[in-house]
Amino acid sequence: MADGRVALIADSEKSRRSNRLTPARADASEAARALMHGIFVGEIQALEGAGRTCWDFTTGEEAPFELKLDMARQAWDEARHVEISLKLSDWMGSEIGQYAENTVLFQAACSNDPVLRLAGVNRALEGLAIDVFTTMKEFGELAGDPYLEFCEDWMLADEVTHVKMGSDWLRKITENDPERRKKALEFQGIVDKMFSYGGSRSDSEESAFAIARRFRELAGFTEDENDHIADLGMQALNERKAQLREKQAAASN
Repeated sequence: MADGRVALIADSEKSRRSNRLTPARADASEAARALMHGIFVGEIQALEGAGRTCWDFTTGEEAPFELKLDMARQAWDEARHVEISLKLSDWMGSEIGQYAENTVLFQAACSNDPVLRLAGVNRALEGLAIDVFTTMKEFGELAGDPYLEFCEDWMLADEVTHVKMGSDWLRKITENDPERRKKALEFQGIVDKMFSYGGSRSDSEESAFAIARRFRELAGFTEDENDHIADLGMQALNERKAQLREKQAAASN
C-alpha cells in the first residue's frame, strides 16, 4: 500500500525507464523506507568504525593524536546520524529490524593500517554516502516532505567534511611514502567497486543513485576520480544487464 504522505508526480516514459529513487516509482514509499533503514544500520557501523580507529592504534607511533581527535569528532557526527535516521525511519513508518542488512561497511573499517581505513571508509564509503544522501534529499524535496529533505541535507553536510578530512589525512600521512599511498588508493578502488555492484550508482538514470558530483568536488574529489566512479558504475550496470539477457535467453530455450 502506498504511503499517503508521499506526493506522486505524473507518470512518464522517462520515469518508467529509470531506477532512480523518485516519488514517480510505484514502489517509492517502500523503497524509501528500505533505504532509510539501510542508512540507519550503515551509520551504526560508521560510528563503530570511527570509534575503533580512535582506540585501535597507538597514538603518535601509528596514528597522530590530531587524527584521532578528528575521528572522535566524526564518531560524534555518526552518533547524531544514527539518532536522526532512527527518527526518520519512525516518521516514514518503518521499524528497526524490518529489513535484512549486512556488515560490509564495518568490514571495510577493520584494516590494520589507519591509512587504509581512511581510504576505504572516509573516501570510498563516505563518498557513497554523499551520493545516497543527495538522492534522499532530492526525494524528500520532490515528495513534499520537508523533514526528510532537511535532515538529509544536514547529514550530507557532515559527510562532505568526513570525506575532506579523510582525504587530507591520507595525503598528509603518506606524503613521503608513495607506495603506502598507492596501496591505500588501490584499497579504495576495491571498496568503490564493491559498492558499485549491479550498477547501483552511475550517471545513468538506470542506476538507483546518481554521482553527486558537485558535493563530491566540495569534499575534495577530482573530476577524474568522479569519472572513475561513474565508469565503475556503468561497467557494473552493463554487466548486470548482460547477465539478465543471458538468463532471459536461457529461459526462453
